[in-house]
Amino acid sequence: MKIYLDLCVYNRPFDDQGQSRIELETGIFIYLLEQIEAGRHVLVVSDVLKHENSRTPYIHRKERIDSYFRLAAETVDVGTSAIRKAKILRDLGFNDIDALHIALAEKAKADFFVTCDDAIISCFKRNKESIGVHVVSLAEFVGLEVK
Repeated sequence: MKIYLDLCVYNRPFDDQGQSRIELETGIFIYLLEQIEAGRHVLVVSDVLKHENSRTPYIHRKERIDSYFRLAAETVDVGTSAIRKAKILRDLGFNDIDALHIALAEKAKADFFVTCDDAIISCFKRNKESIGVHVVSLAEFVGLEVK
């Protein structure tokens, strides 16, 4: 499967692991990295992800996430079609950066856009007929993978 991971997924290992959900999602993320390295999934990244990551003030985190990006088999670029789609998604209720990530995942023909952000998933569920990529949580993705 071809997947595009939201930046919050890459950041999960750096979040407070004292919370059960975060600890679980961190474990799932590490599992996904192993699956990507084994060639079971194709990771797609974008210059938007790279730019967003470059803005973090935490150098160790930035470098580690950059190393995850190097596992990607494909980089999707921003073009006018993605910008047009992002504007449509923004009108549906997604914030600017999330709309752009989803538009890029759609442009790359990713099977899934995986996120930890409940608001993104909720907005997707209200508008799924207008979105050309399945938006799922980390736990949902692993559940789909085992079927």
